[in-house]
Amino acid sequence: MVDIDSRRAQGVVVIGLGRFGSAVATSLVRLGHEVLAMDEDPVLVQRHASEITHVVQLDGSDIEALRSIGVADFRRAVVAIGTDVEASVLSVLALSEMQMPEIWAKATTRNHGRILERTGAHHVVFPEADMGERVAHMVLGKMMDFIEFEDGFGIAKTKAPLRYHGKKLSDPVIQSRHNITIVGVKRQGGGFVFSAPDERIEKGDVLIVSGPTSDVDKFAALP
Repeated sequence: MVDIDSRRAQGVVVIGLGRFGSAVATSLVRLGHEVLAMDEDPVLVQRHASEITHVVQLDGSDIEALRSIGVADFRRAVVAIGTDVEASVLSVLALSEMQMPEIWAKATTRNHGRILERTGAHHVVFPEADMGERVAHMVLGKMMDFIEFEDGFGIAKTKAPLRYHGKKLSDPVIQSRHNITIVGVKRQGGGFVFSAPDERIEKGDVLIVSGPTSDVDKFAALP
């Protein structure tokens, strides 16, 4: 029998059920986590009632209301409010005052993000900006996906350049010439293979490449 307190500790509170919040909440449910989601809009609450573990109509900035529904039993929360900056900040403040161990918050601008951090958010995300940057990198080359870290380091999924078909994944010339590391390869119709001494790049391969962002961009743009 699963302990309810344990399940809640591993679950997530989601405040705000707009496009971003509902996507986070439903994804967490699919991954097997208990989710307590809330929004002041009764239409949104009704819309997602069958998709999320627990959904309530509630003001996420009302600390007493949050306590009354057991938010303090959870260890993680996502404040997914974007357009109403005041509600976003007040919700983070309420969670912070409840000493929520891990608070994630959506921000629409850098200033909004700085305020959220000062109010108590442990992690601030910029969904629109991050997606825009990912698309920009993908448009410029043959990238199929891209992730950039704060220190200018990136990881990309890209089609194998024609000039390197037949070369070994671990070829030091490729890696040193382009200042990147080929982490592995996804074969057509097959699984993922980590870079190994005898593995060669084949036509149709999708490479997982890491390195400084500018170098990853240049490698992904090779014909």
